[in-house]
Amino acid sequence: MRVIIDNDFSGDPDDHFQLVHHLLSPSVTVPFVIGSHLSVDDFLDGSSTQASNAVRIAAHIVDLLGMSDQVPLVRGSEVGLTSLEEPIHSSAARAIVSEAMREDTDLPLYIAAGAGLTEIASALLIEPRIAERTTLVWIGGAEHSGTTMLPPGGGGIEYNLNIDPIAAQVVFNHFPIPIWQIPRDVYRQCIVSQAELDARVRPMGPVGAFLANSIDELVKGQYLREGLNLGETYVLGDSPLVLLTALQSAFQPDSSSSVYTEIPTPSLSQTGEYGDASGEARLMRLYHSVDVRLMFDDFYLKLAAFARGTSQGRLVEV
Repeated sequence: MRVIIDNDFSGDPDDHFQLVHHLLSPSVTVPFVIGSHLSVDDFLDGSSTQASNAVRIAAHIVDLLGMSDQVPLVRGSEVGLTSLEEPIHSSAARAIVSEAMREDTDLPLYIAAGAGLTEIASALLIEPRIAERTTLVWIGGAEHSGTTMLPPGGGGIEYNLNIDPIAAQVVFNHFPIPIWQIPRDVYRQCIVSQAELDARVRPMGPVGAFLANSIDELVKGQYLREGLNLGETYVLGDSPLVLLTALQSAFQPDSSSSVYTEIPTPSLSQTGEYGDASGEARLMRLYHSVDVRLMFDDFYLKLAAFARGTSQGRLVEV
């Protein structure tokens, strides 16, 4: 399959893990990686160059993997949409359109989005036909009514949705693109312990050290300076992007070990609330649980193989 990766690499370091995992997965062709923006004045990167910073960090990760000449990096917009009708003609949005409209390949195309939806929304507004030529796998959105309880302190708009609520409205409300949604209650299941990171990530060469240190710098640095003690766990909430694409079953290909239902795609409000689906709403996948055993064991083993120099697929020798 082809997987376009779109993430805010200057924010939460869970996306660093997702990028490494995707690039170490030989069943996936990555046409390009998009570095996208965060919310305005985000506490992890409050600058006006968030997308540029994301590309810089992604470039460092790609370089650590020895793939600088194999994985194109594209900068997304530095700001979110201001209109439901007007796209932002960023390099990333144009690249999505170009890849989706290709006629020289039959490989299915997924957009793996671990942040806001600015680029895919703009791409849809630029060329609506791409809605029928790709599938969006999105980490974001709050819990759906009747599926689970809100987490403690979980009121208000969900983090990724808040990056660009207008873009999310464009995607959910105005185009028939297939959506596989991993909402907050599900991505919170993707939790690892500090002991795991110390034993199975940190010792795995420069890549493992970078990944572990990226969490240390946040948890033991910025958060502690602000008086927040996160304990001994961390949520790697973007990792389902790999599980639901690269790790599909061989026969009747699907994310067969993760649980989802198909529901009429709800409408989204500006404040992130789900509304009733229209009478002709297309179905979307709503995931209720993900196979964390397969997802994290696969990641740890691929990372160890890379550190040993025995990885498969596109990787260069180390």
